[in-house]
Order: sequence, then structure tokens, then C-alpha cells
Amino acid sequence: MAVTVLYHATALAKQQRLTVEQAYLHSKEAELNHYVNLGKAAIRQLYDSNAPHAQDDAKRTLKALEFGKDGYFYIYDMQGRNLMHPRQPELIGQNLWDLADSDGNYTIRNLISAAKQGGGPVRYLWKKPSTDQMVPKLGYVIPLEKWGWMLGTGIYLDDVEDALHKIDVQVEKNIHTTLLSIAGIALFFSILAALFGLAININESRVAEAKLKVLAHSVVRSQEDERARLSRDLHDGLSQLLVSTKLQVESGIAKIKAGTSTGQTAEVSLERAVSQLNEALSEVRRISHDLRPALLDDLGLVAAFEHLCEEFENATGLPVHCHFSGDMQNLSEISNTSLFRVAQEALTNIHKHAQKVNSVEMELTADKHYVRLKIADNGNGFDLQGITNHPKRGIGISNMRERLATVGGHLSIESDTTGTRVIAQIPNGDL
Repeated sequence: MAVTVLYHATALAKQQRLTVEQAYLHSKEAELNHYVNLGKAAIRQLYDSNAPHAQDDAKRTLKALEFGKDGYFYIYDMQGRNLMHPRQPELIGQNLWDLADSDGNYTIRNLISAAKQGGGPVRYLWKKPSTDQMVPKLGYVIPLEKWGWMLGTGIYLDDVEDALHKIDVQVEKNIHTTLLSIAGIALFFSILAALFGLAININESRVAEAKLKVLAHSVVRSQEDERARLSRDLHDGLSQLLVSTKLQVESGIAKIKAGTSTGQTAEVSLERAVSQLNEALSEVRRISHDLRPALLDDLGLVAAFEHLCEEFENATGLPVHCHFSGDMQNLSEISNTSLFRVAQEALTNIHKHAQKVNSVEMELTADKHYVRLKIADNGNGFDLQGITNHPKRGIGISNMRERLATVGGHLSIESDTTGTRVIAQIPNGDL
């Protein structure tokens, strides 16, 4: 902005200077024309007469006419000889036809040439009487054909240059002031923007710190919940089965040792013990599967997903339409686990929170660069923004995002009245 202002202001100043100079010179030309006509009018009676001393009287009359210290009339004949000069009498009688200034211009020749063409303005260099310095001068000459004279006057232009210089100084001062104002405004708003950005960063840091605390609390709570669930499963399920099995085995052994019971009775107790051991083994498998699905290690990601879909159908009664395509052999163990946990969380959320759902679709596809998992239901959807911004809700969504972030992936969720779509994408290869 400053460069643009400087450029246009400088161009405008040059144009303004040229305009002022031209207007000033035009006004001075008109003024000099009036002076010359005034001088001619002062000697008109003498010029029109045939008196023997009319020319001498005309010279004395014009010599007496002056306007200011440096304003006077001068007379030359058409051959370049000075006939009258009130400020430089030493020039009277000299032929100045070959007089040239420092620029090589023939001053008197140019003045006489203008007079022969009917008169007009001429610019040249001449010694200023009040300062005795060679300065630019604007002259105006007319011919007096009857006497063979050139009558002229002029003004010195150093005053004009001084006036124009003052204009240049003032314009330069205004431009400098404008640039300082722009710099001040830019500095003020830069500081303001910096302070505003600092305030935003501080506020965002506080918000991030608060979210981090909430997340850390949620992680700890999630860990404690998982430990409590595992403890309940072991105590309420597996522990009771093992205790019951132990009692059945002890009962069978006691009946055998007593010798009063038949072998068939002892066999019944032992068969019940074996059946309960099978249930205990199934419970161990279920708990182990929840902690780490062995199918991922034994049969791969697709088989684990198929088993997950089957378990979900058996538990909820909702049909799951699965589709798998592409090569996923390059996925690392942590990538497989992350995708599997995202699928588990998404299906769990459908089971717990989705309303009016009668169909679930799961699509796992892979190309050269990415593996994509899409799980969709046809329920009523939910307020995604509200759940995400709620400090005590959306833990499952945060966990899914964090799991995917650890393997360079990302999660996107769409939810509306037509259903909810969870889309997870990770690179197809080791990080």
C-alpha cells in the first residue's frame, strides 16, 4: 500500500508541478503582453508623428517605464544592436547579434526572430540586475516596423522556480506524512493482530488443556470400567463355573470313595463337571476374544470381521450385510487391531444407541494406497455436533479417532435422519 501511494503521489506531484508551471507561465505571458502593449501605447503618439526627435523621446519614455526592481523595457534594432537598456547602459550601442548563453542559444537572434514573426514570448538566460546572476527569463517582444525596432520586456523565472520548489517541498512533506501514517496504522494493526492471535492461542491452549484433562480422566475411567467388567466376568461367570465344577468333581470323588453309590451316580457328577468345564472354557475364550481377538492372528482381518458380524447378529438379531474386497496383507498388526476395535465400537454404538434400526451394512475395501472401513445403519441418526462437543459424552468416538491417528488414519462420521455412517481410512502398508 505504501509503495502504491508513493508511486501515485509522486506521479501526481509531477503532474501538479507541470500544471502549475504551465498555468503560471501562461498567466505571465498574458501579463507581459499587456505590458508591451502598454509600452507601445505610451509612445503611440510619438510613433505616429514625424517629429525629428520622436525616437529619442520614445526611448526616454520607455526607459522611465518600469514595474518592480527587475521589470523594464528594452529596444533593439533588427540587426541586433541595443538601442536602450535601463538596467545595463553599457550594452547601448553594442551589436549583440552573436550573443549566446551557456547553453549555446543565440539570445538576441531568437528575440528578433520572434519579433519578425509578429511578436510573442521567448525563454532565454539573462543576468538579473538585482542579484547579478544568470537566471532563466521569459521575454515578450513585438516589432515596431516603422522605426525598425524590436520592443520587449520580461520577467525573471527564478521566482517561479522558488515558488515551484516550495510546492515540491510541501508535496514531499505531505507524501512523507502519508507514508508515516500508513506505517503507523500498519504497526498498530499488526500489534493488534498479534495481541488478538496471542489471546486466541492462550484461550485455545486453555481449552485444549481442559479437553486433555477431560480426555485423561475419560481414559482412566475407561480403563477402570474395563477392569471392572473383566473382574465381573471372572467373578460372576468363570469363578462360579469353576467353583461349581470343583463341587461336582469333589462330589463324584466322594461317592466313589464311599463305595455306597453306583458308578453311574458318580459318572453323572463327573459329566456335569465336564460340561461346566466346557462352559468355563467358552467363557475364557469370550473374555480373551474381547481383550485380543485371536482370529486376527490365526485367520486374518477378513475372518475376524466375519466372526464379529456373526456375533453381532446373534447378540442383537439385526442382519449385517458384509462386503470385503482388495488386498489387505500389507497391514501391520496394530493397523489390523485398530480397524477391528473401530468396527467393534461402531457396532456397539449401534446396539446401544441407534433407534429404529433394521439393517446394518459393513464394507471393508482396499486399494493400492488405503484401506477403508464403512459401517452404516438405517436408524434415525443423532446430533453429531452436540455429542462431539459434550465434555462427558462421545468417548467412544474420541477413542476411535485416537486409535486411527496412531496408524496415520482418520475417521469421518455422517449422521442424519436416514442413518449414520462411520468411515475409517488408514494407509495400506506399514508406517
